[in-house]
Amino acid sequence: MRLKIIIITGILFSMGLFSCTSDFEEINTNPNAPLQVQPSLLLRQVIYDYGEEMSYEGFAAGNLLGQHLTALDFNLFDRHALKSPQLGGNPWPVLYTNLRDNEIILSLSREAEAFKIYEGPALILKAYMTSTLTDLYGDVPYFEAFKGKEVTTTPAYDAQEDIYLAEGGILHNFDKGISAIENYQGAIGLEGDILFNGNLEKWLKFANSLKIKSLMRISAKMDVSTELQQIYTEGNFIQQNSENAAFDFTDGEPNNFRMARLRAGDFNNFVMSETIDEILETLNDPRGMILFRPTGNNPEEYNGLINGIDASQTSISPADFSYAGRIFREDSGMLDANFLTAWEISFLLAEAAEKGFIAADAKMLYERGVTQAFEYWNSTLPENYLQSQAAYDGNGNDKLKRIITQKWIAGMTNGYEGWIEWRRTGFPNLKNISASLNNNIIPVRLPYPTEEAALNSQNYQESAAATDGNSIDSPVWWDEN
Repeated sequence: MRLKIIIITGILFSMGLFSCTSDFEEINTNPNAPLQVQPSLLLRQVIYDYGEEMSYEGFAAGNLLGQHLTALDFNLFDRHALKSPQLGGNPWPVLYTNLRDNEIILSLSREAEAFKIYEGPALILKAYMTSTLTDLYGDVPYFEAFKGKEVTTTPAYDAQEDIYLAEGGILHNFDKGISAIENYQGAIGLEGDILFNGNLEKWLKFANSLKIKSLMRISAKMDVSTELQQIYTEGNFIQQNSENAAFDFTDGEPNNFRMARLRAGDFNNFVMSETIDEILETLNDPRGMILFRPTGNNPEEYNGLINGIDASQTSISPADFSYAGRIFREDSGMLDANFLTAWEISFLLAEAAEKGFIAADAKMLYERGVTQAFEYWNSTLPENYLQSQAAYDGNGNDKLKRIITQKWIAGMTNGYEGWIEWRRTGFPNLKNISASLNNNIIPVRLPYPTEEAALNSQNYQESAAATDGNSIDSPVWWDEN
């Protein structure tokens, strides 16, 4: 009898176990929770997170490399110990997180007809964020990246040349994104778009403008004249500030500029660089009064500090130097998270015209860029600015220097861009820093983060070897200097 009871009990247990496991997924699935994220929500998240994070990174790290700002303390990065990021200087996780999330949008757009409208913008954003990634680091994991479940969690590093030029690379994705938008026949609108409010025509202008930027970036390595001329002739690119790819910060939390939320001590760690101080003073440029504050000791004086001081050996009074302007803290509602602006495109086209890449009036484009940059910063253009101190006259090299320098001044909200363009063109003339930890050499790339050595060891080692031990002095592929 006891044996029968044991057998019956075992059978009942087995039946119960089978019953539990057969509908385990159904029982443990929340019927009120979505199984996948909506692309509209993810698109908004990608645009906002990238814009917010990179605006902060550009301010706290990029502006040190580009010498708009210098740091008073916590300044190993300002002294070019780039493997020791402190208040900023490690955009790698920002870029890869948003590229991964954008890849989900792209996959959803190809799986469901209702999401088809997201394909073009997702391709354009992928190319845009990838260009930032590779311009900062050089060779990076790309073609195998974002495919951990299907392919590998340790993607190979790809050559920057291939990332720009190969199928599935930056320029190819711009073209595919443009085609996806032009061929879209659906009636469903683009939601979650905080750049252009769902306006696909503006996405096309954005893509063509980004192509101008990318083509100029690689112009020392290949002939870009035909493609640039075609884009310029067709005229479907960002030409005025009302078309800028940007979203507004607010004055209050949670969507204000991050420097407005940090404690005063962190914000006051950054002061005007001696480099931009001298350039603005030479030009008698009034934008300095917006970008910076007068010194604490003299409300009529603006003063910059040389980059990269040894804070432990240098005694300074912060009241002798100019902090960053109110627009970066108290008045951040006047500040944008910039992806791309009209003045940037005007300056790029002016450079292209001056170098003979396109048939256009370089002086007109330069002056348009300067005018747009003053308008963007809500600063009045001095009456004789374009005829005197910022006149386009001079030999070819002087003209290029003027173009790039004006773009650099205006780009304080895109801090890494000023450094990247200096690497590409040699302008403006950046200074040797005070107490360099890099043998008095200005870096030309960001180092791969230490996490890569642990998480992607073999591929990291190969790429580190190709950059002289992950050296910050090893130029990227497009670097002409």
